[in-house]
Amino acid sequence: MRERVEAVLDKIRPSIQADGGNVELIDVNEDTKIVTVKLTGACAGCPMSQMTLKAGIERIIKHEIPEVVSVEAAN
Repeated sequence: MRERVEAVLDKIRPSIQADGGNVELIDVNEDTKIVTVKLTGACAGCPMSQMTLKAGIERIIKHEIPEVVSVEAAN
């Protein structure tokens, strides 16, 4: 599943990079189906980063890979 998530992130990255940020895959838990990512660059301190994570990244990943339960930000 990790490769599938990485492939989806590769589709998303250009949009995030256009705003000066990026997204890094930290973990894919095969048991809980939770994906952990880290927002970097301009996204790291942006007040809208949680919305980018949930309304953007999570929505797209769950659409492409329905078994994913949640996408969480790494601390």
